[in-house]
Amino acid sequence: MKLTVLGCGTSTGVPRIGNDWGDCDPNNPKNRRTRSAIIVEHDGFRVLVDTGPDLRQQLLDNDIERINAVIWTHDHADHCHGIDDLRQLYLRQKGPIDGYASERTADALLARFGYVFSGNAGYPATATMTHLSQAMQIGPFQISSTEQPHGPITSTGLRFATGGKSIAYAIDFSSITDSMIAVYQNVNCLVCDCLRDQPHPTHAHTDMALNLFKQTGAKSGLLTHMDKSMDYATVLTQLPPHIRPAFDGLTLEL
Repeated sequence: MKLTVLGCGTSTGVPRIGNDWGDCDPNNPKNRRTRSAIIVEHDGFRVLVDTGPDLRQQLLDNDIERINAVIWTHDHADHCHGIDDLRQLYLRQKGPIDGYASERTADALLARFGYVFSGNAGYPATATMTHLSQAMQIGPFQISSTEQPHGPITSTGLRFATGGKSIAYAIDFSSITDSMIAVYQNVNCLVCDCLRDQPHPTHAHTDMALNLFKQTGAKSGLLTHMDKSMDYATVLTQLPPHIRPAFDGLTLEL
């Protein structure tokens, strides 16, 4: 079971336009962050989570030319507006990509990107859409999901399990629920939203993220969706040994 962090940045990325690095050291390549997305794979079966606006470059940087499925956590632009890059994957694979999302997210994506799922003007559909259930099998993965508070909306948190190992992805949440704790309980690796040190109305901050690690008993963890205040080297010194900041291109095998 392998995890690839395609991107670990917030909606603006790091640096922001204008070469604004904030508190991040521009000389450390681990501070250059594209918008958040991951791939989880096992025995050659790859699941992409989210299609942000940096997807094309992320797939090129990680030499990924095929995926088997895509899951969208929610419909915010930084998590779905690279959806058109699925077309090139469709062309290489000679068939539509199996897509999954919660009912709310699916409705939003179908309304905004209907041509992706139904085709248009002679162009074929490049992805399908299936509603994500709380527990379902996708390829080799048993996937559990939970809706997480994300300010005024929700995002979908995910747990991938196969072969006795598990990886969870808790992105874009603003409070911790009992359902989240249950789904992520004792996971081998929890990849967790952590925008900044200070509280934020729609995202987890450092103390909230560490609280989720503690309540779930996650064996290891990565912080993701970080903004320009989260310098990699500085944050690393402030975390317990089993938790570290993610960086673009990080891979982990269980």
